[in-house]
Amino acid sequence: MRRPLRMLLLSLACSTALAQAQVSSSSTIDVPAGDLATALNTLARQSGTQLVYRADQLKGVHTAGVHGATSTEQALESLLRGSGFSATRDASGAVLIERDQAAAERPAAPAAQPKSTPANPPPDDKPVTKFETLQVTGSRIPRAQIEGPAPITVITAEEIKANGFTTVPDVLRAMTQNGGETQSQQSASGADFSPGAQQVDLRGLGPNHTLVLVNGRRIADFPMPFKGRSNFTDISNIPIGMIDRIEVLTGSASAIYGSDAISGVVNFILKKRIDGTVLDVRAGTTTEGGGSSFDASIVSGFEHGDFSGVYSLEFTSQNPLWAYDRDIQDSTLDAPTASSRAARRAYLRTDDTDTYLDPGAATCAALAGQNRGSTYHASRPGWGPYDPDLDDYGPGYYCGSDKSIGYGTILSKRRGINGYASLSYAFGNGSEWFADLQAGHHTVDIFRDVTSWSYMAPDGNEEGYFNNQATGGIEYWQRQFSPEEMGGLNRGMIETTQRTFGITTGFKGTFGESWNYEASLSHSRYDATISWPQIVAARANALFLGEPVGEDDDGLPIFDADPTRLYTPLTRAEYDSIAARTVYHPESETSTAAFTASTIDLFALPGGDAGFSGTLEVGRQAYDLNPDPLATEYYYYSWRDSDGHGSRNRWAGAGELRMPVVDTLNLSLAGRYDQYRYSGHEIGKATWSTGLEWRPIDSLLVRGSYGTAFRAPDLHYVYAGVGNDETSGIDYYNCLNDDADDCEEYSEGLIRTRAGNRKLDPETSKSWTAGFVWSPLDGLDLSLDWFDIDMRNQVQDMSVDSILRDEASCRLGDLDINSPTCVDALARITRSSNGSLYGIYVNPINVARETTSGADLSARYRFDTSVGRFTLSANHTWVKRHDFQQYKGDRVEDEFEVNSGFDIPRTKTSASVTWEKDAWSATLHGERLGRLPNGWSYDQVWEDGDPGPTIAPTYRFNASAQYTFGDHARLSLAVTNLFNKMPPHDPTYTAYPYYDISWFDAVGRTVYVQYTHKFGGSPL
Repeated sequence: MRRPLRMLLLSLACSTALAQAQVSSSSTIDVPAGDLATALNTLARQSGTQLVYRADQLKGVHTAGVHGATSTEQALESLLRGSGFSATRDASGAVLIERDQAAAERPAAPAAQPKSTPANPPPDDKPVTKFETLQVTGSRIPRAQIEGPAPITVITAEEIKANGFTTVPDVLRAMTQNGGETQSQQSASGADFSPGAQQVDLRGLGPNHTLVLVNGRRIADFPMPFKGRSNFTDISNIPIGMIDRIEVLTGSASAIYGSDAISGVVNFILKKRIDGTVLDVRAGTTTEGGGSSFDASIVSGFEHGDFSGVYSLEFTSQNPLWAYDRDIQDSTLDAPTASSRAARRAYLRTDDTDTYLDPGAATCAALAGQNRGSTYHASRPGWGPYDPDLDDYGPGYYCGSDKSIGYGTILSKRRGINGYASLSYAFGNGSEWFADLQAGHHTVDIFRDVTSWSYMAPDGNEEGYFNNQATGGIEYWQRQFSPEEMGGLNRGMIETTQRTFGITTGFKGTFGESWNYEASLSHSRYDATISWPQIVAARANALFLGEPVGEDDDGLPIFDADPTRLYTPLTRAEYDSIAARTVYHPESETSTAAFTASTIDLFALPGGDAGFSGTLEVGRQAYDLNPDPLATEYYYYSWRDSDGHGSRNRWAGAGELRMPVVDTLNLSLAGRYDQYRYSGHEIGKATWSTGLEWRPIDSLLVRGSYGTAFRAPDLHYVYAGVGNDETSGIDYYNCLNDDADDCEEYSEGLIRTRAGNRKLDPETSKSWTAGFVWSPLDGLDLSLDWFDIDMRNQVQDMSVDSILRDEASCRLGDLDINSPTCVDALARITRSSNGSLYGIYVNPINVARETTSGADLSARYRFDTSVGRFTLSANHTWVKRHDFQQYKGDRVEDEFEVNSGFDIPRTKTSASVTWEKDAWSATLHGERLGRLPNGWSYDQVWEDGDPGPTIAPTYRFNASAQYTFGDHARLSLAVTNLFNKMPPHDPTYTAYPYYDISWFDAVGRTVYVQYTHKFGGSPL
């Protein structure tokens, strides 16, 4: 498969390069006379050069144009001649257009006038005046001259490669502002609810509060909800080889972008320009073994008169890395405590007091070939019969395996292909048609665990006890099936096929004297087919226990079950008779029609002309889980899911105003109104923001911003169908009725039934930032910004504990039993005939408040020496506070305090050192993750004298080196996790894999070799 694909990519590259060479070999640069800003935009579009300037300074400045220029430098010199402006360029190719100081000190020369009235020039290219401005983080242009009122982080394609990142999640994980606990490829909840997807969580406020865009447009959500609750955007299949840069705005930004931009916006800008054909091939493997990968991409373009475009194709292949390939997590013997080192209970039988019933050493010896020869007569302290000599319970014996814990995947198996094209056609009247198209197809295979079984009643009760007529006792049986029974681990994979498609098309141009417009239609869709391995409960019950022969006085089913059946491995045919796959076909989509009009000279102010942009949008969003109908019943063992489907329509109007009050002071204002309509409900929300830029000197920018934001009610929070899971709660009514001293002793298991709520209000937030950008030396930029976000009306599921407390108060007369609170609480709780708790019904509601504040610090210094050019960069985020309050009146929880139950770091740091000389370049990149809670603190059981309560900061380093052969070939070597660091040891983390998988993995050092070849065009 790989060899034909590589030949196809190479052939495509060569043929495209030949065509490109024919076009580019005779090309010259022609820019008509007229407005200088328009001329510079035309030059940028023709040459691919990054141009940065302040549009208000160029108002009224004209140029005589250029004809027949053979280079960008020649064209730029001609365009600026006599204008009073000059160009500053650095090695990255970025060009800053600024006032010529010498010209400013003498009378200005007459503006160059066109010899004749030209045809309407091409419209302003918005990416040049807005997005390209942000790209100067990779150049020596002082940031203080071009940054705006809100902090924006930009990561370029060159930085992604130099820092050793090979996937989009890797890039964003290194961002210091990305401080939330997200699901890794080992996450159990990820495998259960959103297999194959990964998230970004700016400021730790939840993935659903970060807006993700591609080329400034919304993309469809992952079609399954995060942790079974809320919709989110999957970043795992965004093609890294097609990214030009990533722009990250942190803070409330709904006044510009609408719903979801509470904690910030991540905008992936894909490549728009190419002057040749670039072929990239990369292969990687881990030095510890396993997890090899292969990636190939081709990017090319064309220009035939007024029709031009860029297109690309990317193929990715990641082989799985199995847990048994890493010594740190291949066995229960890797656990930190004696009790957690007990073998897994592959074959377990107990009585009604949970005392293990010993099968005998001979029985387990007959099973020794199971689980790859690792099954044996195992024991677990304290789970055997009571021993009067010890005055304690002795060991409980069973047939188990140390090694069967290591069957999961650390890295998923992934195969994928992405295609992308950006097309444009320039009409002679100054207008332009454009279109962006994206399509992707990925398959992801994950192994979470082997399948298992214990008795599950037809009503879904999983307590598992039954009356065994064959032995005369109440028993519980449990099986964990071995790879030999299943027919190999591959048969236990969670298999996901992901299909993505997006299209944006429209027109842009000019009207009136100085207005630009853009009218666009965009549509994005995400479809998936997800297949989970399951055990059919009724079939497994019958295979192991036979048919029930009655029911005893306590309501337990009676079976005549021979225990030898439990300890007899299944044949492949027997396993297949009880195994099945549940297949979902979830889908989501979003569509938007938008019209934007803008001008750079709405009215005049002392500091220049005010710029304005207005936008109107209409859109629709929809999702449908399309679950297996049997999965919504009690058909599969320990699996009953909910359905969910729905849609909503929206419209919005927005305006932005940028006002240069005086030469050194700019004020920005933005306002927006969004309205959502669904199922007979209408929700409208107005948001606004303002920003201030003050430049007392050219090298210093003092800035601040304030904004409001909102998130419309999440579709799955609104439309989730009825589903069940298991939880526990304290029976306060019986505890208080019994006048008990300790209500903790009244904790009981509960069936929690959950459904959506169509009466939810929007979540809202307010945020502000204040800081400065200082460029005191040539090549040196420093910035420091304070952030503060206050989110309210956050959607959370109703508290089980609060409902149980209300029920007790109502039943005992502390509250009026006819009050709305009591009527609601009593209706939500179900009790068994003996008065014990059985079930509780909950909905999501607007209730929680979450706040966070802190500081972001960044520094960058580029300087030349006799041995080459060095670039030093560093970013650091410190969070002063992160508080959470579930209900008004509840205690405000500090997420950093001991036993908080939260898992976020207070600090994150990243830094890089890059050296460049002639054909060589090298980068060392390091990351520091601040202290995290240890296992017992996260579980809220840490006490004085215990280890911890935190684990120390950790450090990871990546390194890369590149050598350019001639002008068009480059060989790169990258090493991630340079020092082969494994997760930190935590003596309290007793849950497998015995470390915090939200922040760490056991992949170890990975080495990548990449070859890049450019056919035609300018040098690499």
